Amino acid sequence: MPSILSSTRGIPETGMIPKHIAIIMDGNGRWAKQRYLPRIAGHTQGVEAVRGTIKACIERGVPYLTVFAFSSENWRRPAEEVKLLMQLFLAALEREVTSLHENGVRFRVIGDLSKFDPRVIECVRHGEMLTAGNTRLHFTVAANYGGRWDIMQAVRKMIAQRSDSTMDFNESDLSRYLTMADAPEPDLFIRTGGECRISNFLLWQLAYTELYFTDTLWPDFNVSTLDKAILSYQKRERRFGQTSEQLASRQEIKDTILNENKV
Repeated sequence: MPSILSSTRGIPETGMIPKHIAIIMDGNGRWAKQRYLPRIAGHTQGVEAVRGTIKACIERGVPYLTVFAFSSENWRRPAEEVKLLMQLFLAALEREVTSLHENGVRFRVIGDLSKFDPRVIECVRHGEMLTAGNTRLHFTVAANYGGRWDIMQAVRKMIAQRSDSTMDFNESDLSRYLTMADAPEPDLFIRTGGECRISNFLLWQLAYTELYFTDTLWPDFNVSTLDKAILSYQKRERRFGQTSEQLASRQEIKDTILNENKV
């Protein structure tokens, strides 16, 4: 599998639209509780927020969007809620995949799908195959996913496929086996719901990602909230170990070259 240049080695320009946004969609249950509704009502409204976010990313030219829908730890929730979540996931798959395809969105799911109902797995694979050639937006759903699981499955795959007897390998060797190996690392991470942690999401990939936390509950997440997060990202200086002076010098050289080309 070909690997994309890691954003930790290629410093992106400041003030640009992020190439990859990763989101933890938190606060569905609290949103429903505030309205004296069952928790599933919050998750249902959360699907609408996902739809709006996909549309907004397309309009803003964000090529990669990854959302955390169901973590490996979420199986610890009450059995009835988990059952309803699985039903909602299946219904969303059956309803949304065709629309995603018609809008040029590539859809895929990362995570350990072995615990899911066969019908869910069937819908996931159908959606992935149907949209495989689309490039307008790469939309990834993390389901039964955990960052530690991702690293461990990558280690197992790498060791199983190595032909040499030594275990001499580096980050590049391992990273190509991660579930997001064919995507750039996230530039911007957003978590809604007021919590300030990454909760075992994309642990490897978020090493140098800009983090943005908002009190907005996920069902209330909209274009305005997304734009605030992007604006916050655009104001930040991403140094990746370099100094501000180095970045300024680098920009001056680029500006000079650009001006010379205009003459």
